Amino acid sequence: MTSRLENKGPFFIDFPARIKAIQEEMAKEKIDVYLGSRLRTLSWTLDAFCPWRSFVVIPAEGMPAAFTFVIDAARIADESWIDEDHVFGFVPMGGQDQIELISDYIRDILKNRKGRVGIESGMSNYLPEGNLTHYEYERFKEALPDVDFVNSYTIIDKLSMIKDEGTINRFREASRIVDVGHKAVYEAIQKGGWKGMTETEIAGLAAYAMRKEGSEWEWSYTGGNEIACGYRTGLAGGACTPATRKKLQAGEPLMVDIHAMFMLGLGDHSHNYLIAPVSDRQLWHAQNFLDIVNLTLKTYKAGVTPSSLAEEMMAFAEERGFADYMVPGFEHGIGMMGDEWRIGINDGPFPFWTNPDHIYQENELIICAIQYACPDENIGFRYENPIVIQKNGCEPLSKYPLTVDEIE
Repeated sequence: MTSRLENKGPFFIDFPARIKAIQEEMAKEKIDVYLGSRLRTLSWTLDAFCPWRSFVVIPAEGMPAAFTFVIDAARIADESWIDEDHVFGFVPMGGQDQIELISDYIRDILKNRKGRVGIESGMSNYLPEGNLTHYEYERFKEALPDVDFVNSYTIIDKLSMIKDEGTINRFREASRIVDVGHKAVYEAIQKGGWKGMTETEIAGLAAYAMRKEGSEWEWSYTGGNEIACGYRTGLAGGACTPATRKKLQAGEPLMVDIHAMFMLGLGDHSHNYLIAPVSDRQLWHAQNFLDIVNLTLKTYKAGVTPSSLAEEMMAFAEERGFADYMVPGFEHGIGMMGDEWRIGINDGPFPFWTNPDHIYQENELIICAIQYACPDENIGFRYENPIVIQKNGCEPLSKYPLTVDEIE
């Protein structure tokens, strides 16, 4: 075992205990081997970032094995808690491609008898989810004709829902790093420093500051740090896209949504600005936004559901006269790298989306995500912040002040 298991510091996670918990669930469902392919599963079981097509094979007893593209195998063996004898690199050679290599490994576990293999299949609005493809499924079925393949992703989803202290602390540190990035952006754009700057430059300033603090990646697949100014802030609350070469302009809003990663824990926080001259109408929008964010954070607690919270917030927006500018959703899921969207298990009316009646429990960790968009007036705001659900409230992990700052 590597130092990740020997070090019992604040970021420690008991990965062997996680594997044992998976194996206990496998036994209940009579699963002999679990074949994980989703990015969230790889992060949660291996404690290593796996950007190439990768798999984890978990037997009924003993150590899991990782399979990845050969160019990354040595790094994963170095960074993961599992030993190098259980990390395999696949290559496009006879007997060494991923299908044959993994099939032979599973066959050895089963000792050539029939068995049940749990797989991960489904759909997602998150491009790199990593569900087993149709082609991969057909090839595994062909290579292991006596094996029954069972969709078993709920094992991981159920076990990973409630976060342990080491995981929460990793998110706290990633959020601290994000706050440093926001401070760097503010210091750069104040007192006219914004003049001549582009969205891409803002993204780079934040990234550099966060990297100096130890961030490993601006992890969002939507383009790293998401920066929007002017009319782009009104595109669904900040245009969830890469930063562009658009220059900041006087009289326009600016949305800065930045990301950091620390030991696969994710920091994600949005801060908003108005560049002078600021109109009364812009200030009206900004106050609406701040008020609904504050109310949302006060409302989150164990026992709340996505639908009950959304109904309460939209009623508030309707009463105040800005409901037309609200996206009627206030969260998305969050977990270690690759687990960004669906909250809970797949038990709602829309397959592979969050159940709107999911009941939040203590120590769930989600993104409080609020989008305020008025495209007709070229203005919008976004709030994103990882929060830990508590019995009587929530803990926002980014501590950056909740304001819409006016910049001269």
